[in-house]
Amino acid sequence: MIKGTTQLLGVIGYPVKHSMSPIMHNAAIATLGLDYAYLPFPIAPDQLKTAIDGFAAVGLKGFNITIPHKQTIMPLLANISDVAQAIGAVNTVWWNDGWCGTNTDAAGFLAPLQTLERDWSQCPALILGNGGAARAVVAACHQLGCPDIRVVGRNTEKLTAFAQSWQTSPLKPNLAVHTWEQLDDLLPDVGLVVNSTPVGMAPETDASPLNETQLNGLPEQAIAYDLIYTPRPTQFLRQAARAGLVTFDGLEMLVQQGAAALEIWTQQSPPVSTMRQSLLDHLGQ
Repeated sequence: MIKGTTQLLGVIGYPVKHSMSPIMHNAAIATLGLDYAYLPFPIAPDQLKTAIDGFAAVGLKGFNITIPHKQTIMPLLANISDVAQAIGAVNTVWWNDGWCGTNTDAAGFLAPLQTLERDWSQCPALILGNGGAARAVVAACHQLGCPDIRVVGRNTEKLTAFAQSWQTSPLKPNLAVHTWEQLDDLLPDVGLVVNSTPVGMAPETDASPLNETQLNGLPEQAIAYDLIYTPRPTQFLRQAARAGLVTFDGLEMLVQQGAAALEIWTQQSPPVSTMRQSLLDHLGQ
């Protein structure tokens, strides 16, 4: 029930109508019995500063950020966490005598991996793709303790820029970039392979960034992690499961990054199971 005392949270993007964040956050808010409401705000790029000034004026407690604002909002914030500076993007903002920003994507990515008993110092990571999502995965793999991080992409200029961007980062990951043609040579000792590309999303849901031969060649107990969460599972993860690999998809990352944001805003332990189930129900699973 929205009352005169209800405090507002939200998510900004353009477009934002596809976002599932309102579903899981409002489910969590109801479970916690908080006097909050979480709303989607479609903000055009040229209205970003006007929007966050307005949020301050109406007393918004905080908000999430999705495409295309994760980078462009950074100059408008009073404080930015080290992890957000390293990733080069902000996805969670809260008010503390000014707008403060962080990035909970790395924490969201790590959460399911941290349930495993692994010696991560013996687990090289390979990341397919070198876009914005890959940056959060690099930061997460560095925090996890992976001995080296291999980023694979198709455009050599973008790969070079990606590698150079980490040289001035607060984090210093042991990072190397490679072209797609080098992929087969990089796979045999990899303990964690992550798809951060859009390969496998609708409408080409039968596509996979790796073939079954490549997946079968990975070490025993290697982990395949796809940041995509619709369809669920992706073709990549179906192939990985047939190869006997441990698999994770992007739904858990979505839930866990949202839970980390909710804890920042409310200072309460988030009901992760409620948030997860609300999304599964929405997806009909």
